[in-house]
Amino acid sequence: MKQVIFRVLSNEKIAKDVYKMKLQGDCEGVACGQFVNLKLQNYYLRRPISVCEVEGDVLTIIYKVVGRGTEVMSRMQEGEDVDTLTVLGNGYDTSKSGDAPLLIGGGVGVPPMYQLAKDLKAEGKAVTVILGFNKAEEVFYEEEFKALGAEVYVATVDGSVGEKGFVTDVMKNLDSYTYIYTCGPEPMLKAVYNESKTSGQFSFEERMGCGFGACMGCSCKTKYGNKRICKDGPVLEKEEIIW
Repeated sequence: MKQVIFRVLSNEKIAKDVYKMKLQGDCEGVACGQFVNLKLQNYYLRRPISVCEVEGDVLTIIYKVVGRGTEVMSRMQEGEDVDTLTVLGNGYDTSKSGDAPLLIGGGVGVPPMYQLAKDLKAEGKAVTVILGFNKAEEVFYEEEFKALGAEVYVATVDGSVGEKGFVTDVMKNLDSYTYIYTCGPEPMLKAVYNESKTSGQFSFEERMGCGFGACMGCSCKTKYGNKRICKDGPVLEKEEIIW
């Protein structure tokens, strides 16, 4: 864990209630699948946000406005400083991916897939990505994944864009992937778990107090004992998950 003061470079709306923020500062050690914890003025608890992309000293995060804290974030302006804890969580292990990994993101579980896709493509892997949303107005980053050279599928619950249904409806038609990486709401993760034909890594979302393992507020049971999502996760191996 490191405490870093980042400076806001930009903060723009990219979909319904979804914003992309670019922050400049010390990004050393920040990896795909990890998260950062932002301190907001007048709020006691920090806000944990997944890492979307790291380029040199620029960190990109994508977040959805779901409460007062993220609403405050949406009003932050270029030049503001943000007290941030970084290098949090264990992140994804790309060494287990095989030659044709499948990446699955649902809603705000999409952003962590982007840096992961970049890393896997840099390793010469054939990356397939499934992005799941409720409706067309919520879709983001489809073109960015395509620009990486990934094969991209979009599923929307109402069928307004891409395939109608859930990410698992797309999964059923794919049988050549070697490994799964996924992030999203727990019902989606459970459905992906049940549909998957290979091993994989699942990133979980939990309410966090401290974000670095001290408060034990985000503990969960696994086949190998209790683990803290913020410290021992957020990424868990498929074989250790208990539903």
